[in-house]
Amino acid sequence: MTKVAIIGSGPCGLSILRAFQHAEEKGNEIPEIVCFEKQEDWGGLWNYSWRTGSDEFGDTVPNSMYRYLWSNGPKECLEFADYSFDEHFKQPIPSFPPREVLYDYILGRAKKANVKKYIKFNTVVSNAVFTRNKFEITSVNKKENKTTKEDFDYLVVATGHFSVPYIPYYEGMNSFPGRILHGHDFRDAEEFRDKDIVVLGSSYSAEDIALQCYKYGAKSVTIGYRNNPMGFKWPKGMKEVHYLDRLDGKKAIFKDGHEQNTDAIILCSGYLHHFPYLEDALKLKTGNRLYPPQLYKGVVWQDNHKMMYLGMQDQFHTFNMFDCQAWFARDVIMGKIKMPSDQDIEKDINKWVLEEEALEDPIQMIDFQTEYTKDLHLASDYPEIDFELIRKHFKDWEHHKEEDIMTYRNNSFSSAVTGTVAPIHHTPWAEAMDDSMKTFMKSK
Repeated sequence: MTKVAIIGSGPCGLSILRAFQHAEEKGNEIPEIVCFEKQEDWGGLWNYSWRTGSDEFGDTVPNSMYRYLWSNGPKECLEFADYSFDEHFKQPIPSFPPREVLYDYILGRAKKANVKKYIKFNTVVSNAVFTRNKFEITSVNKKENKTTKEDFDYLVVATGHFSVPYIPYYEGMNSFPGRILHGHDFRDAEEFRDKDIVVLGSSYSAEDIALQCYKYGAKSVTIGYRNNPMGFKWPKGMKEVHYLDRLDGKKAIFKDGHEQNTDAIILCSGYLHHFPYLEDALKLKTGNRLYPPQLYKGVVWQDNHKMMYLGMQDQFHTFNMFDCQAWFARDVIMGKIKMPSDQDIEKDINKWVLEEEALEDPIQMIDFQTEYTKDLHLASDYPEIDFELIRKHFKDWEHHKEEDIMTYRNNSFSSAVTGTVAPIHHTPWAEAMDDSMKTFMKSK
């Protein structure tokens, strides 16, 4: 029987486990599956952990999740086509839920599909090589300190790419008397109450961590961008300046001449696609972009069609895009999708990469990733979902952020699966200090 190894049981890993279970539900014989998960629980980044650095076994902590995190995009844009929010919660819920609510939703589908039986927890893959037409995978059970070698026919890397931080160096860091941390290790905005902080970056994490610190009482928040400012209408006490040049004692000196006394530097400088366990011939090497090269349909490794990657793109679309990728990967593994010639694969990859390189703004990027996801969706039996409505929602969401970065989460969207219109949350986001599921689910 065909054997499939999956690395990771976060949203991407759970997507492919559900894809196989969906095929089995329809009467298909599915391969033997083993999913390796280094954490003691499933859900990937959506697991909150107080830990940073290393766990109790000396393994690096993958979690980048922090307290008080609320979804920064409408939940309607990430809804599973086969498991709606209505089905899970048995009532309509607002469009921007906190972490615990989304975590509950992700696990709800996984539990319903009964896929936990495939997962080996506390098990880290230490080496993967392709030899004699098989993947030889070495894994370590961290609790038992036991090493195992197994052969597999297919390998699916579903680890995501937001767990290994890129940490730059700036002059003066060694003598800076305050706190320096990467967003990966940020856990609680309360730590920065009444403090002057500098956030370096212009990505979603910089935006959200800066807003969190402002919301929970930072004295001032200065955001240093490298190339292009986010350009939102920041509230009083927040500002954007050109990137950090150096630190001089407690003073941050920026390239535009701006100077700011600061108690803490939070580096939102991005993450690395980092796969130290993979041999070089299998290793994806890319920055954070909407179409990583060498992946056919963004999924199948160009040089070895038995190797798949899920969720390696920069993302507007998330859970349902991961599903479309997972259903596609499943059908390649099960022989339902035939791989084209090497020449046609090269041509297809180049077409998408060239389109991606010509993109100029977020609206074009939304269109690009929507077209990519629709293309994948057509290739499998992933259930019906209205990606055109999701495209519209993403564009409306972008406009809401431009109108007011502090209030965009107070808007309501409609489901692309059920049509349900979300209620407005009982408390505006800027005033909602309690992010518990219990409080979120209450009616006012």
